[in-house]
Amino acid sequence: MLAKGPVQTPQIDKLPPLPQSPYNRPLFPEGTPLVADKRYSCIGLYNPKSPENVGSVMRAAGCYGVASVFYTGKRYERAADFVTDTKRVHYDIPLIGIDDLKKILPLNCVPVAVELVDGARPLPEYTHPDRALYIFGPEDGSLDKEIRDWCEDVVYIPTTGCMNLAATVNVVLYDRMAKGLNTRSGPKFR
Repeated sequence: MLAKGPVQTPQIDKLPPLPQSPYNRPLFPEGTPLVADKRYSCIGLYNPKSPENVGSVMRAAGCYGVASVFYTGKRYERAADFVTDTKRVHYDIPLIGIDDLKKILPLNCVPVAVELVDGARPLPEYTHPDRALYIFGPEDGSLDKEIRDWCEDVVYIPTTGCMNLAATVNVVLYDRMAKGLNTRSGPKFR
């Protein structure tokens, strides 16, 4: 058996400096997209009604790769059970309570209101932003005009009746996924 000597590690001051790229590009495998070139989506829930609504939204968020979910309002208690989040997505995707959706808009993210109102664009004709914050109203109400006016886009799902919150979130996220690279910037983004 060979005796091993002490393992020598390089001293910090003798390590080569990291590249000056803000993304440390050489440290990632070839073909890894820069964070600035990635598509992502987030969800904003305006005063959601119940833990069942939020749990179902969290499940949809997990199915479609949503980065985070934000909610406002007092009706939903964060400590409540997520009975409809059977995949337990709330352990993997941040669910963050905030007082104003305008305060959390991620960098380069386009706010998109999803609401059945005059002047909204039908979802089948909509080209999704590369980075989107989709904002949904409560199941038993609507988004305030102030929120809709703040959003860059307002879209609706053409149906003969009103859908529940979770169904609406699923349809919007599925539409985004189904359109694939057909976003505003096209194939530059991954």
